[in-house]
Amino acid sequence: MINNDPDLIGQVTDVSARHLTVTLNTDLEDSLAARDRGNITPSGAHLIIRSRGVQLLVRVVRSWSEGDRTLLQVTPLGNIASDGRFNRGVDQFPSLGAGVYAINTNQLAALFDAFRRHGVHLGRHSQHPELKVYFDPNPLFGRHLAILGQSGAGKSWTVASILQRTVEALPKAHIVLLDIHGEYGWRDADGKLHSAFPEDMARHVDARALEIPYWLLTYAELIDLLIDRSDPNASLQMAFMREVLYSLRKKANRDLGIDSLSVDSPVYFSIKEMYLQFKKANEQQSDFGKTRGPLFGAFDEFLVRFQAMFNDSRYSFLFRPKRRTESAHLESLLRDFVGLGEPKRPITVIDLSVVPHDVRPTITAQIARLAFEFNYWNPKRREFPMLLVCEEAHQYIPRETDVQHSATRRAVERIAKEGRKYGVGLCVVSQRPLELSETVLAQCNNFICLRITNPDDQAYVRRLMPEGEQDLTDTLASLRRGEALAVGEAIPLPTRLHVYRPDPAPSSQDAPVDQAWRGGPDDLDVDNIVQRWWRQQR
Repeated sequence: MINNDPDLIGQVTDVSARHLTVTLNTDLEDSLAARDRGNITPSGAHLIIRSRGVQLLVRVVRSWSEGDRTLLQVTPLGNIASDGRFNRGVDQFPSLGAGVYAINTNQLAALFDAFRRHGVHLGRHSQHPELKVYFDPNPLFGRHLAILGQSGAGKSWTVASILQRTVEALPKAHIVLLDIHGEYGWRDADGKLHSAFPEDMARHVDARALEIPYWLLTYAELIDLLIDRSDPNASLQMAFMREVLYSLRKKANRDLGIDSLSVDSPVYFSIKEMYLQFKKANEQQSDFGKTRGPLFGAFDEFLVRFQAMFNDSRYSFLFRPKRRTESAHLESLLRDFVGLGEPKRPITVIDLSVVPHDVRPTITAQIARLAFEFNYWNPKRREFPMLLVCEEAHQYIPRETDVQHSATRRAVERIAKEGRKYGVGLCVVSQRPLELSETVLAQCNNFICLRITNPDDQAYVRRLMPEGEQDLTDTLASLRRGEALAVGEAIPLPTRLHVYRPDPAPSSQDAPVDQAWRGGPDDLDVDNIVQRWWRQQR
């Protein structure tokens, strides 16, 4: 609760619809507040304006001098109630001449008190390092989070730190992390597993060992994987696949007694039979070869593409499952996937770095859809909220102009648009927000932005911010490594903070060029590199 009035430092001298102008007292240097002058004038600092019995919290946008006067441009953030709670939005603007006061650490800390009870503090205030910055996990993870920043800004460290701190405070969390580069779990030369999380916090699963088999793919996902949309016969192939897929799913699952099976039902079917039906239609002739069938030759490209993937050992985990060979195996897959397998862990890290690059979007679409469908059909969804963390999201959740990964984008966009209703939250992590799905980012109610220097990405992030907070993006280029700007419903007010260093840390460090180029190896076992490449063993 804010009881002690800070010393008066200035007055409101101009009021407009978006900004206020504050003129600092000329005798400020002689006042007690002069000792905190460094916390008053910089961009991002907070002040209090008192007018007509209302306390208005404002943020400094910029400062400049006119003659012997110092002026500040400030943006209203919201009102501070009598009990110290902060409420977004402005009921009434201050009158000219209203007093402006410095805010001390205790007063600023009082604004975070409402969220302190959750115990989720993710860093320390940049301008008041003694102040822990608390978040409300309900909107942070339930209403979607975007972690944005250029390469090297500290995104992986931020993700690891946030998840570590969250699970420490909320030990029964259910988090699925898509690890694209093997940064959160990796093995050394002796095969020992190292993790970015304590042993009792995370379970690491090789995406190949998890075995998300082909028969879980939807019709749209199979199209993305097996059909080249630029092929002149693509439309014919899609129509034929729908017919064949539906009949094969029904044929293989008659014993289940399900009348409502569809072309997308997650039940087993024989992919070899699908191939043979395509092949038969493609070669169909009559009258001893004199008359060709209506689809003769229409599936040449499809069959070549299919055979190339089916015979490629890298895709064996998808097309040749060893564990998930019938519909009844879906239960064990879901248990592994959501952290209910053995051992049970709050974080399931799915290592996608071992999966071929071109099939990652398909597997990602599967995981996103499984997460949504699991809780969609879960009668206890309110007691079992889940979070899906998508690292390097721009690689497989692109803007709508990219048709290659449309099924993946739709699966994740469905979570973004509807996941909140079913207890499925989304955290997207990206270094190129401009290339990320607009729908996904538009549904994120919270942003943790690290250093971004690209002008196009800055402008895009600016458009995503609430109108009264768009000027904050001007500070993105000046953020230090590990420093972030947090904006959204999960935090009382827009805050610049230093994210806690994760312990343990992910394997995301840059290559030590100076050290390696001074005393690095004179030779390498190139044959071993070739063998690893051939066998797809990193």
